[in-house]
Amino acid sequence: MNLRLLVLLPLLRLAFSSSAQPATPSPARLEQLGLVTSRFVQPRRVSVWLPPGYEQGRRYPVLYMHDGQNLFERATSYGGTAWEVDSVLTQLIGAGQARACIVVGVWNTDRRFREYAPAKPYAAMPEVRRARLAQERPGTPLSDDYLKFLVQELKPRIDSQYRTSPRRPDTFVAGSSMGGLISLYAAMEYPQVFGGAACLSTHWPLSLKESTPDFTTAMLAYLQPRLTGRLRPRLYFDYGTTTLDAWYEPHQQRVDSLLRAMRYPPRRWLTRKYAGAAHNEAAWQQRVAVPLRFLLGQ
Repeated sequence: MNLRLLVLLPLLRLAFSSSAQPATPSPARLEQLGLVTSRFVQPRRVSVWLPPGYEQGRRYPVLYMHDGQNLFERATSYGGTAWEVDSVLTQLIGAGQARACIVVGVWNTDRRFREYAPAKPYAAMPEVRRARLAQERPGTPLSDDYLKFLVQELKPRIDSQYRTSPRRPDTFVAGSSMGGLISLYAAMEYPQVFGGAACLSTHWPLSLKESTPDFTTAMLAYLQPRLTGRLRPRLYFDYGTTTLDAWYEPHQQRVDSLLRAMRYPPRRWLTRKYAGAAHNEAAWQQRVAVPLRFLLGQ
């Protein structure tokens, strides 16, 4: 064996042994897009969470979540408690219970109620009920414009700036309370865009003062023709039993009855009741893994 080959052999062994070792995935990270402007709605901040190993070159599903300031960081979240979506997803991904994904947290503004209240069912309520709601929460809904911002402006930006899988089966939307309503509305208005919606503690009454059936009745009429199409999104609902959530069970039961009557596919719909759970970020943090698995399960 010549001297040159004797020198090269240890280097070759080192190269092969190094290539056999799997690369350590890069850690997850949170990016801030700053103040995002729009033709349709007020400017707002947007946070983007990138999963572990994002740099490895694949394309990822995207979950758009409302009330984005409450999702990741205690310092910005309401009441100082965050959903901790980043740590929950990291655990689910590591356990093989959810696909690695990008989470886009869309922060709310002082027009939260108007942007999250579904406009078409709202307009279908009796005039007397709309007038009563307007006394409590002035102004007409801006949700159609908010969804235009999400679909026509924000989603194209996210798809161009990050390695996303922009297809419908890989695009989801989620939120709580009024954020649950706008998530359902988004899936119904843009079924070609969103493949699923998670609606936690969905605030069916709209009011904070009284629980009446008017909006739920209008929502059922709105939903019925939209639940029969070819594009049926995955739908997750849940509710607790204390504080504001104590109102929700009869409303959710009406929605569930409609889904059963429409023979909505069981594997594409899940409703959960959480006895003792309240209407706050701490409660949603404790159970957010369930809708994440439902939307992003392997």
